[in-house]
Formats: sequence, C-alpha cells, structure tokens
Amino acid sequence: MSLHHFFLEEQVVGAQDSQVFPLRLSDEDARHARVLRLARGEHISVVDAASDYFECEIVDFDRDIPLVRIARRLEAPEQGPQVVLVQGIAKGDKMDEVIRHATELGVSGFVPMKSSRCVVKLDEKKAASRRARWSSIAKSAAVQCGRLDIPQVGEAMTVSQVVSAFKDATAVLVCWEECPLTQTISQALDAALTQCVSPKQDARVCVVVGPEGGLSAEEVDTLVRGCARAYPVTLGSNILRAETAGVVAPALVLYELGSLGGRA
Repeated sequence: MSLHHFFLEEQVVGAQDSQVFPLRLSDEDARHARVLRLARGEHISVVDAASDYFECEIVDFDRDIPLVRIARRLEAPEQGPQVVLVQGIAKGDKMDEVIRHATELGVSGFVPMKSSRCVVKLDEKKAASRRARWSSIAKSAAVQCGRLDIPQVGEAMTVSQVVSAFKDATAVLVCWEECPLTQTISQALDAALTQCVSPKQDARVCVVVGPEGGLSAEEVDTLVRGCARAYPVTLGSNILRAETAGVVAPALVLYELGSLGGRA
C-alpha cells in the first residue's frame, strides 16, 4: 500500500532536535491532511526542504498538526532524463488539465509559451496569478501520484525566449500538425542522442506544443533554426487538440527514454 505523501517547504526533518516533532505543513497540505483523516500509528512519506525523503510515523496530534517520529530515511531513486513541456497557452481550464496529467506522467517542468495564435493574452498580473495556480496544480498532482519532486512552472516565454532557454538541450521536439516530414518522436530522439553522444538517462528534452490554433510556420522555423538539435515531429495522422497533444507528446518521449511513470 502506498503512503500518503507530503512536501515540506521550509522544514528540514533531519535537523529536528526532538525524537517527536510537529510537521510544519502548508495551509493547503494541512487541509489535505484533515481530509485524509490521518490516524495515530499511520505512516506517511515526507520530502523535506532539503529534498531528503523520509517515512514518518504519526505519534499524536496537536490540534490538527501531526506529531511524528522518523521511521526511516529513504533513498530517493537516481534522477533520470528530464522532459520539459513548453505548452502554448490554451484557454479555459485546458492548461490545468495538461499540467495535472503531465505531472502524473513524470514531466520535469512546464513553460507556458506565448505565441501568435494564442487566444489567451496575459498581462503581468494575470500571468503571475495563473503561474501560482498552475504551480499549485502541479504540487497537488505530485502529492496524489507520490512523486518525490514537484515540477517547476516557469514564467511565460515568447518563442524567442524558448530558443534562448533550450538552445543547447539534448533535443527540442516541435509538435506541428503541418509538418511536411513524417519524422516521429522516436526517430528524432534517436537522431539527437546519436548527435550529442548522450545516454538516455542524461537527456534533457524540450517538447513544444502549440495552442489551439497550432504553431505558425515562422515560429517553427525560429525554433528549428535557433536550437542545436530541434526537430519538427508528427504525432500521427490525426490532428490532436492542444490539451491532448500536451499529454500525449511528453508521454511518448518519456516512453522512448524508458521513464514513463516518472522518476519517483
């Protein structure tokens, strides 16, 4: 049976002076703990502010705050390939769903991308609010699926900024429904790994998915010309919705790299 899982933002478990100590949960996590109706004697897993991983036993409660002792320190698995999803900003709650499901798959991070066909236009205030919301969704999904890390949600970038950020990545895979080639994700990854002589476990791959209207030919050209190992790729003969492609594409990449299901 898997353990309920919590992240500590400020507390370092290994530095606690007492054998039994309170868990300093965020307000959101404290509410989640109440919903779970945790009981004395129950074991939970904790990733602390130093990114160390522990199994803790609940000894008692101080009001709603769990008082725990360390049952054992756990070894986190080795970090595998990193897959970052650059998603054209989609309207409504589509971005929420992409971030939630891609987190469960094992995506390392997210970059919302501003492109010419984005319906949603975010000013500075709205961008900060959306980023906070998306970060909260990523954390919630990481807790739900038992991941040992929380994917980072970066600031919204333009296409040119994406090029600057990922120009030296192992591979930049640009999902484009108008792709004149029939290059698949598998073929593009093989070419990139061969070119940079990199093992799969060390790969840093950027997957670019456009918004509802897709990417323009000019944007694809900017990405391909600006990044050392960038490839337009096809996701098959069917044209996928932006929110579907945002989950399917990184899932295919993680599968090809042998990491489907995440690093946790």
